[in-house]
Amino acid sequence: MRKILLTLAASALLPSATMAEGNTTQYTNSGVTSQSGQASLPRMTNIKLSNALEKAYAANPELATARNALLAQDGTVLQAETRPNPELQALLEDTRSATRTSTLQLNQRIELGGKRSARMDAAEHGKALAQAELEIVRAGVQTEVTSAFYDTLVAQERVRLAQSSIDLAQSALRAAQKRVEAGKVSPVEATKAGIALAGARVDHARAESALKSSRKRLATAMGEPQVNFETVDGNLETLPDLPEIETLESRLMQSPAYKKAQIEVDRRQAISEVERSKGVPDVTVSLGGRKNEELGLNQAILGVSIPIPVFDRNQGNLLESLRRADQAKDELTATQLQLSRDLAAAYENLNASRQEFLSWRDNILPSAQSAYDAASKGFEMGKFSFLEVLDAQRTLFDALAQSQQSLALSHRYAAELQGILGQTPANIQ
Repeated sequence: MRKILLTLAASALLPSATMAEGNTTQYTNSGVTSQSGQASLPRMTNIKLSNALEKAYAANPELATARNALLAQDGTVLQAETRPNPELQALLEDTRSATRTSTLQLNQRIELGGKRSARMDAAEHGKALAQAELEIVRAGVQTEVTSAFYDTLVAQERVRLAQSSIDLAQSALRAAQKRVEAGKVSPVEATKAGIALAGARVDHARAESALKSSRKRLATAMGEPQVNFETVDGNLETLPDLPEIETLESRLMQSPAYKKAQIEVDRRQAISEVERSKGVPDVTVSLGGRKNEELGLNQAILGVSIPIPVFDRNQGNLLESLRRADQAKDELTATQLQLSRDLAAAYENLNASRQEFLSWRDNILPSAQSAYDAASKGFEMGKFSFLEVLDAQRTLFDALAQSQQSLALSHRYAAELQGILGQTPANIQ
């Protein structure tokens, strides 16, 4: 795409430069240069999409939050593995030493019903859920960075085109002024040329503002408070591929959002097992000794205690957990349908933007180029005014800008597809 843009822009600008007498401005593939060879719009491309993604993965605060949430689950898993602590109990009967009875015993609660294994299973599923959430956040960051990157790349090209329009309008104004001075045309033509120049400068200011916003958006997506890059380095010639919709739908089950919903179902079922296990009473074993000062006896104490589950069998918590598991299953179905809708919408948007770009590239841009060539020849033959040439040139630049916008949208929708499927840009093939 960039080669197309540069070729069309160069072929459009060079004839205009020769129409203005005394104008020595030159146009190159690296930007607009003056007679001294100094570039008025230097290209300091120093960040690529891969660099932007790498920075975002390392510094984006949302990703950092999700990582910390995942690390916190290690503590949950560790706590789930622990067993009940033993209990040391001391009892002193009577304060008089001659008749005192002292008791010391150790109580240990023994979990029954698979409580510990169920608790550990639920904790592991909680950790897997946090991992899935991290993948979702990562996919979202990737989508935002990719979209902002291509918006910035297109904004850069628009600034370059806007600067070329200014230079062309300046050439038109000088040419018109010379014709007015020579008495060949009405002063109105010089006035129109001046208005065209003012409009070109307004367009350039808007393009500069859009570029600043895009650069700030990209920096924010990368997790950087300030914009620390000059330009982005990308390829505007590459149109995102459009795989078959059936191929993409087959990958939905591996998407982060679907995996998260599936893990939530498993986690809720594991929590139900935890609540079910709580209905089984635990046994407390006691071991100790008693010293009776009055009788002069030392006695061993052995005991077992077990609650009688007559009133509280944890039935309420169990019922809630079972209903939560049913809810998670319904949410899984809803997630699957939502992902399917989002995938279809992003796919159709990508298809439409691709077709729009191809139409601009293959049909409209060549027509705009032909119109400009015809206007240039007509001007040389005295059939058209220079303002008509300028108008044809602006039409060509507008077509270039529209084709760039279509390409940026194509990359944005491709990034949405990648985010839905949880894939890196290179994996959409």
